[in-house]
This record gives sequence, structure tokens and C-alpha cells, in this order.
Amino acid sequence: MSYSYFLKTTVKTNSLYKTFLKTHWQIFSRHYIPSVVSKSPKEFRKLRPTFYNSFRACFNAVQNNKCLPQILQSNLILHPSKDESKSSLLAKSLLWLMMAYIAVTLLSLSFPNSNQPEVLRYVSWHEFVYHMLARGEVEEVVVNPEMDLVTIYVQDGAIIKGRKVEHKTYHMKIADIEKFEEKLREVEQNFGIVVGSGIPVVYERSQESVWLLLLSLIAASLMTMLIFKNVQIKSPQTMDFFSQLGRAKFTVVDSLTGSGKGVQFKDVAGLKEAKIEIMEFVDYLKRPEKYKILGAKIPKGVLLLGPPGCGKTMLAKAVATEAKVPFLAMAGSEFIEMIGGLGAARVRDLFKEGRKRAPCIIYIDEIDAIGRKRSGTTMSEGVTGEGEQTLNQLLVELDGMATKEGVIMLASTNRADVLDKALLRPGRFDRHILIDLPTLLERKEIFEEHLKSIVLKLSPDKHSERLATLTPGFSGADIANVCNEAALYAARNQKKTVSASDLEYAVERVVGGTEKRSKVISPAEKRVIAFHECGHALIGWLMKYTDALMKVSIVPRTTNVLGFAQYLPSDQKLYSTEELFERMCMALGGRVAETIVFNHVSTGAQDDLKKVTKMAFAQIKQYGMDDVIGPLSFPTDEEINSNFIGKKPYSKRLARTIDEQARFLIARAHKRTETILKENRDKLDKLAEALLQKEILNYDDIVKLIGPPAHGKKVLIEAIDFGPLDETVKQSRNAPEESAS
Repeated sequence: MSYSYFLKTTVKTNSLYKTFLKTHWQIFSRHYIPSVVSKSPKEFRKLRPTFYNSFRACFNAVQNNKCLPQILQSNLILHPSKDESKSSLLAKSLLWLMMAYIAVTLLSLSFPNSNQPEVLRYVSWHEFVYHMLARGEVEEVVVNPEMDLVTIYVQDGAIIKGRKVEHKTYHMKIADIEKFEEKLREVEQNFGIVVGSGIPVVYERSQESVWLLLLSLIAASLMTMLIFKNVQIKSPQTMDFFSQLGRAKFTVVDSLTGSGKGVQFKDVAGLKEAKIEIMEFVDYLKRPEKYKILGAKIPKGVLLLGPPGCGKTMLAKAVATEAKVPFLAMAGSEFIEMIGGLGAARVRDLFKEGRKRAPCIIYIDEIDAIGRKRSGTTMSEGVTGEGEQTLNQLLVELDGMATKEGVIMLASTNRADVLDKALLRPGRFDRHILIDLPTLLERKEIFEEHLKSIVLKLSPDKHSERLATLTPGFSGADIANVCNEAALYAARNQKKTVSASDLEYAVERVVGGTEKRSKVISPAEKRVIAFHECGHALIGWLMKYTDALMKVSIVPRTTNVLGFAQYLPSDQKLYSTEELFERMCMALGGRVAETIVFNHVSTGAQDDLKKVTKMAFAQIKQYGMDDVIGPLSFPTDEEINSNFIGKKPYSKRLARTIDEQARFLIARAHKRTETILKENRDKLDKLAEALLQKEILNYDDIVKLIGPPAHGKKVLIEAIDFGPLDETVKQSRNAPEESAS
């Protein structure tokens, strides 16, 4: 079907569309646009209603003999309000016209080219070679690379398959059109056709697709510009990218009632004193008249201090749940960006939003990111650093000229030592709440809270006291990890409930890591490890002020520890000189035992020596426990590097004296340890031989071997046998040991 025939048929169907195409869409005269627009306008209702109305308006304008400028000047396409400007009307008119243009373009691309004949007679490669080319019936071949199509022109009166054909053209689809001519010449050579006398091959490349692509890109670019311009006219602020950078990226926590979801004060185990102080702020926001009658002013800022994992963020979540006022939460790191001035701008925006919602609470997590001490130095040319600008703006917002009541600041950090003094003064963060590591009773409450979420064989209160005693120095996060590890271990062993052995296994895993029985250790190394661990255990067994021993093991751990001894440390906060000295002796027990038994030392005592050296220097430099140095206290190395810029606050002569006294103290502890182990060499041998045989010795095993502790039974909870091992551990135990490489 030719193009002229198709156009006549289309005009008969709808002459209006023909007029529209001739007037405004000349570019599509080479394509089958009439086949698209000849359809009923009802088919376009599947598109957006606005697009349909605009398209219908264009046709109505053509029918009334209006040209494109008249369409744009008229009010046919869109119906703007009276307040809308002419530029906005022009932009919208062009916008919808471009959308109609691109839609018709995309639809027209789905139809074949109008230059194609009405019926395409296709032949296969086999027919072309053996029925046309071999018989000399081919006159010319035209290749169209864009369509992967080959047009074959045959001789007049050609005979194909024994019959004279009436048609002169045939078509053939080729997968690899680039290699068609090369393949054709190979076939000709096989038929004996001389090179240069073969069938002429003509390549036909149409420029229509190039112009169509270029025109589409121009139209798309114009439409994009109009869209941005139109949106900018409606709302200029939404297009201002740089103004958005200074906005504070806070999270608004909806206040929940007591029956709502979320962390509440009753869900926060322990922290009784901290909850009392925090609840005072919540009560002030709920009932301010109670305090204003007496002339009381609520503190403007609360700073939660303490080690990581102790519940600072959880306590802030409880405040957000129960305060029933807007709670704006933001991390300290979100204030700092590469672009200068953004930190201060976000602080201003955060407090601006807080004043709009007053009364409200503003919470900054990890405030040390923006509240570090100002060093007094500036950058090049006297420009203040970005961090100091952010801090200065925060100080002004907390207690400046524009300060307004009803906004309470809440912040948390575990680096209180690096905060600027101006930030900590009364009037800003004037109340500091220390959330320290939980005590024995608090650990018991935390264990009971976390044990409620797992399936236990017994009730949570049956385990909580024992676990609290086993975990001195554990934070709330550590306790939650212990409960989770116990549940995972029970599930791995196909248990239906979590038992006491699972919980104590989890404690041991958190403290020392998982047993790694697959690690191959030579018998010689295993013997050294056994005497090393027994040296520690025996010194702790015979001395008065050391921690109670629960078990000793030479099974390697995943934390790269070859031996492991579990002690029961106390919650003691104060230590005397004798107590610290005996702890140094216990740390040196492993190295001294290696020296006595094997007459050499190994690298296994590296961590022990670090602990001993640290304790020795702490007694001399910080605690003032040395008679030669006297009652003096100097900053630690970390404080010297941060506050004194690497310069020590004492002379070189005094530094030499400190080094000598530390060396003397360690030598005295080493001598005392050596004396004790030599006097009890038989006990050391018994413990080591039994440990090599059993790999794990608990408290009762040690009592049977060398008798009870010299200074009586210390505060101790007996260890629980973890029961049968899982299949993986059993297989690794039964596997034959290989020689160490």
C-alpha cells in the first residue's frame, strides 16, 4: 500500500486531521502519522484528560482556520485564572503542544516507513542463493542497514522455481547485515563467478531517522525547560537548591500516649536516678504552672553522659514517647558538611522549627561532633573553622539574646572530656546526668527485661541474679547481646527452650570469643600454653586480693586467643597499693611460669606486659602511690596529646625518674611472682598436666588437684557445664590432629 493511496484513504476518513497535519506537522509527512491520527478521538481518552483536551483544542483551532500563533494567543488549550500572567499562559501552551508532539512522534515510530510497498514478498537465504543467484536471475541488490533488510531486484521475465514471475522485487531479512556483502562474494566465488563481475550491491541509508532523533531531542529539551520554568513560576522556593542545603534534617518524633507503641520509662531497666531527673523535665512541659508559681525555672539543657551502650539514646526515646510534646531529633554529624556555613545555618533552622512548635524538646545525639573544644587557633587568613562556627551558633541559640522559653535541649555523648567549657556552663547544659555502667542490681533488672523476649526453661528471675554476678562491667548493650547469643546457641543445638548453660555459654562467648577447636596447635605449643595459663591461675589462687577463678582453658578462641581463663571480677571502685601490686603479679604469672619450666619466654605474654606496664605508670603518674615521685598526678598520654599538643607537663629529669620507678615496680612484682611459683612448683605441674589432658578445668577440678584457695573461698559462682557440644564441634574434636606448619 503506497503512501498516496494511504493518504487518500485517510482523508476520506477524516479531512480535519489532514488539514492539521499540513498546517502544523509538516515534519511527519514522511511517516504514517495519518494512520495514528485517523483513529477516533475517543481512543485518546486513555491518555491524561489534560492532554486529550489540549489535543482537541488544537484540532478545533485548525477547523476554524487558525494558525499556531493564534492558538497560543487564544484561550483554547488551557483556561488559566485571571491572576495568571501572559508568560505563564505561553509557557503552559507550549508545554502541552510539545507533549502532544512527542506523544504523536512515539506512536508514529511504531508504524513502518511509508516508502515500503503494499505487500512485501520475503524469500529465504536458501531461495535467494539456489533459485535466484545460481540461475543468474538477480539484477541488483539494495541493502538497508537501518532495517536489516535486503531488497532483491530480479531480471525482466525471470524464471524462479520453474515459473515466470510477475514481480520484480523481493525482500530478505539478514541478522548480520554488516557481513552480508562478504558472504555474498564468497557464494559467488563458489559458483565460479569472476571477481568484479558479481551482482552489484547498493547501500541505501535514510537520513529521516537522524533528523527525527535530532528534532525529538530539541523538543524534549524545550519541554524540560518549560516544565522547570512553569514550576518555578508556581513555587520559586522549591527550585532554589542552595536554600535547601541550610535546612536542618531533623526527625519529628510524634508524641505517643501511655498506651501507644514506643519505648517508655517503664521499659528502661535500671537508671533509676537518671529517670527521676529526666521525668522532672517531662513533668515541667506537661504542667509548667506547678513550677512557675514557686518562681522555679527549668534548666534549659540536659546532657546525658556515660560510656557507650549504657542507655543514653534509649532514655531519649522514652522522653520522646512520654513527653507528649514535639520532639525534634538530629545527629551531631548531620550539621557538618563540606560547604562552609551550613552547620550554623542548620542550627538556626533547627531552633527556628523548635520555637514554632514550643513547648518542645530538641535532641542532638553524639553532640561531641559539633561541641568540641575550641583550640584557639584559626585557619589561614584568620578564618574560623566550620566546626567552631557551628558551635558558636549553638551557644547563641542556647543562651543568647533571642532565647525563648518552652524549648528544652537534650543531648548525649560518651566523650564529655572533649566538649567545650562554654557549652557545659549553667544556662546552657546546666544539668549533667551521668549514665554509668550498671551496678549489680541494675544488671539484674536489665537481664530480667531482656530475658522476657526469649523462651526460657525457667522464669527470668531464676537466672538474672547469677548472670548479673557473672557480668561485672557489662553495659546494657552487652547484656542484650548475651541474651541474643544464648537464644542463637539454643536454636543452633535444636533446643526448644533456652537453659542456664546456654546463657553462661553466651557470657563466655562475649568475654573471650567462640571456641575454635579446628585450629591445629602442635603438642609443644599446647604445653607452653598450658603452663602459661596455669601460672596465671596459680598466682590468683594463692594471693589474697586477686579475682576469683572460675575456669581455665587451653581451647583456642576466635579472638586469636590461644588460652582463656574466666575470673569473677568484683564491682570494686577503689584499690589500695597492695591490691594493685598483686594484680600485677597475677598478670606476670604466665610469663614467669614459662621462664621457670622452659627457661625461655614466648610472645604469648605481650598483652600481659602491656597491662602490667599500664598499671605501673598509673600508680606513679596518676595515683601518686610512689614514695620517690610523691603525691603528684599528671595527665595521661591521651590528655597530653589533646590538651598540651604533645608537650609533657614535667621535666626530662622527672620523666627519667618515672621510668626508673616503673621499671623497679615491675621488677619487684616479677620477683615476688617467681618466688611463689618456685615454692609451689609441684602444684603448677599438677595443674598443667591435668589441663593438657582435659583442656578445661573448672573450680572444683582445681580444688581436687591442689586444695582450696590459700585465703579462703572468694565470692564465686560455680561454672555450669555447657552440656553436649553441637555436631560441628564434635567432628572437630574427633578429627586427628595435624602437625603445625
